Amino acid sequence: MSYKFIISGGGTGGHIFPAIAIANEIKSRYPDAEILFVGAKDRMEMAKVPEAGYKIEGLWISGIQRKFTFKNFAVPFKLVHSLYKAGKIVKTFKPDAVIGVGGYASAAILYAASKKGVPCLIQEQNSFAGITNKWLGKKVQKICVAYDGMERFFPKNKIIKTGNPVRSNLFNISISKEEALTKYGLQPDKKTVLITGGSLGARTLNEAIRSSLQDIDHADIQLIWQTGSFYYNEYRNFEKSGIKVLEFIKDMNEAYQAADLVVCRAGALTLAEICVLGKPSILVPSPFVTEDHQTHNAMQLVNNNAAMMIKDKEAIETLVASILSIISNQELLQSLSEHSKAMGIPDATQKIVNEIESIMKKS
Repeated sequence: MSYKFIISGGGTGGHIFPAIAIANEIKSRYPDAEILFVGAKDRMEMAKVPEAGYKIEGLWISGIQRKFTFKNFAVPFKLVHSLYKAGKIVKTFKPDAVIGVGGYASAAILYAASKKGVPCLIQEQNSFAGITNKWLGKKVQKICVAYDGMERFFPKNKIIKTGNPVRSNLFNISISKEEALTKYGLQPDKKTVLITGGSLGARTLNEAIRSSLQDIDHADIQLIWQTGSFYYNEYRNFEKSGIKVLEFIKDMNEAYQAADLVVCRAGALTLAEICVLGKPSILVPSPFVTEDHQTHNAMQLVNNNAAMMIKDKEAIETLVASILSIISNQELLQSLSEHSKAMGIPDATQKIVNEIESIMKKS
């Protein structure tokens, strides 16, 4: 039998990459399955999903901006238009199941599918659920989560802890730590810190490093410093012996392999990767995300002694001092590594697809 699935969500890589991981796992089990993605027009999923080999439909939808802007007046019209189009997509495509991974597009398609009695599942990546997913939780059959305590937001009987999907190439590392360091032009006998603010970058992390480069030089450590595309031209000239400055890291598995300590934001996908690999980390949650969910994510690791956390507003002054303190403490590095590894769920994608199969059988 050839199944049909709709996977919806996007807006950020943290939504898109798990969605593609789920699609790939479905395809590995059901090679003849038809998979249609539904995203928001003009967002990155409209490019990333076709690159991964899947079809995508775009909805004209966006959220309300916190600050006053005339764009907010279009939101109700976009919502009505998107709900109408989502209903047409469900009626025409006739999916056997619909999976939502977050984002405004997934709200429209899950609502339309649930009204037609199609089995639906939410994959909630964060430890603090947003308003849309809390509302959708009442309408779907199953909610796959990554953290404990999610009954605060969802009906307890629908929750299953699966973890967050991570990119499959993380498990396919074929080079040693020494080889990874050599690839970045770094020395195998020095402690190495990976700094990453994601594909776009994080101004706070970049400024914290730039303002304390002298301290880093004196400490005799190495950096793999991903500035992000927004900031690369501003910081690229700081590259020198022992400091590799990059706009984007394509092979994150090799960067992780090279690193003794990771400094990053606290997006759900990043934390899932850190835990699966058991990497010690300093987390600097972004203050610019809805519901401050990165701080909630980070605290899940901090409360399990699996990471250290610094507030964004304190990072420029204190981040490098914390890096130097932690990187010189082998016992602490080992402890953080063991506790983060204990939180990792390497087979999260398989568990999520098991739940998709479960709701299909029940229907």
